Amino acid sequence: MGTKKCSLVLAAVVLASTFGSFPQSNGTVYAADKGMRDMTTMEIVKEMGIGINLGNTMEACGDWIADVDKQWGDGVLTVQDYETAWGSPVVTKAMIQGMADEGFGVVRVPVAWSNLMGENYNINDDLDARVHEIVDWVIDADMYCIINIHWDNGWVNTFPDNKDECMKRYKVMWEQIADSFKEYGDKLMFESQNEELGWEKIWNPWGSTDGKAESYGLVNEINQKFVDTVRSSGGNNPKRHLLISGYNTGFDRTCDPLFKMPDDPANHMAVSVHYYTPAGFAILEDKDETWAKARSTWGTDADYKELNDNMEMMKKGYVDKGIPVIVGEYGCPTKGKNPDSVRLFLSSVCKSAYEHGLCPVLWSTPDSTTDDGTVIKGHYDRSACKLVDQELKKLFNEISGFVPKTHETTTTTTSTTTTSTTTSSSATTTSTTTVTTTSAVETTTSTVTTTSVPDIKVTIWGDVNCDGDVDMSDIVLIMQSLANPNKYGLGGTDENAITEQGQANGDVDTSSKGITSNDAVRIQEFLLKKIASLAPVTQ
Repeated sequence: MGTKKCSLVLAAVVLASTFGSFPQSNGTVYAADKGMRDMTTMEIVKEMGIGINLGNTMEACGDWIADVDKQWGDGVLTVQDYETAWGSPVVTKAMIQGMADEGFGVVRVPVAWSNLMGENYNINDDLDARVHEIVDWVIDADMYCIINIHWDNGWVNTFPDNKDECMKRYKVMWEQIADSFKEYGDKLMFESQNEELGWEKIWNPWGSTDGKAESYGLVNEINQKFVDTVRSSGGNNPKRHLLISGYNTGFDRTCDPLFKMPDDPANHMAVSVHYYTPAGFAILEDKDETWAKARSTWGTDADYKELNDNMEMMKKGYVDKGIPVIVGEYGCPTKGKNPDSVRLFLSSVCKSAYEHGLCPVLWSTPDSTTDDGTVIKGHYDRSACKLVDQELKKLFNEISGFVPKTHETTTTTTSTTTTSTTTSSSATTTSTTTVTTTSAVETTTSTVTTTSVPDIKVTIWGDVNCDGDVDMSDIVLIMQSLANPNKYGLGGTDENAITEQGQANGDVDTSSKGITSNDAVRIQEFLLKKIASLAPVTQ
């Protein structure tokens, strides 16, 4: 979608400038993924199957992020400040691998390239390296990856008033992106933009046709500039498969005869549209707007007809004419929705798109927390690295024909003895565990002895660093321990690493077991006096 709103509470938890820096990518491209196979874009899109977005992450932006960092951080903005600004934990390789394990074949990575931008629209080297790292993880997990210029703090919206400078900026940015990724093979696709191409300032779709041709003409011109820029950038880019953003990525507006696919000598293009229909269910949560009434359920005969009619429109307008279609975003909120309807809507959109020859890519964002402390789950759990709704996963797998990999079978037997400690009245449990692992190759047996730590009594809720106070330093330690566990996690190398007592004190939100970013959010709410107590919240 366009701008994703983030509360000040989540913004203040960012503080990532104090957490250290990301490991820098060396720009290495996986050797097996440098080639461009002799495949049409239609074949590539079909091979993608179904996909998922890494939403509210690398495209997070906003001037307020710098303001928050000045107030709560060290005043030095980093890539991680932005990556976590809209509530996402730091992206890990395991998080990306989990998407592949759940059955997704393509990951769309929206990017705000203007974050930390230098003079003359120079893209920040650290940001470029971080996007490289994530793209590498996606490809290493045997998935396709799509990167774009996303909303990017809204500068694309100023095209009608400042066309020449905006077009210069757009071209310079794509020159840099294309050059940086030019050696990647056909597992990487570039997308021209998000859903901002189309301006009500030029043409009001709910009014007359005045300005319509002009607005469509500008959209077509920008998309052509994208293709021309990429094709002239060398490496594998003359043949790279490209994704062309439809008019506001709307189904009906992209099927309008005024929308034109660019001229492309390689004929390696697909068109991108988004699906958030009906808006009352797919966009609104639990509050009505003047343009739609919020709905908590979906699944009437009229709903199904509307869905299938839209997919049929894209099929006839593009797929049947040899132009592949990627539904780059579809989804719905979970707040204010019937869970069964959420599952039905998501699986139905995915199925209808897939059966009409379109590639559906789920819009997925991190968990969020409301002002009263309620945790709103996203569709993909970035901590557990799996879909929250495993019934939905089964439906997705049935649609795409994905067969999960067979994992090793482990049989465990445990004998337990309890002994008294000399330093505490509590007991320490020592378990001797025999693990038998059976795979198609061999069977192995090993014995592991582990010691579980007794429950620790909380001294002060929220006092993560055990200094007797609850303040921003406790939030910093939580986020440090999550972002850099080897240094700041339990047993970490830093002298200020989190302790078992600190973990007990900091586990103030029990919607997730153990220390998570939700605990940091909870403490921040307490410091902002949004809540009176740090007593744990049980969901």
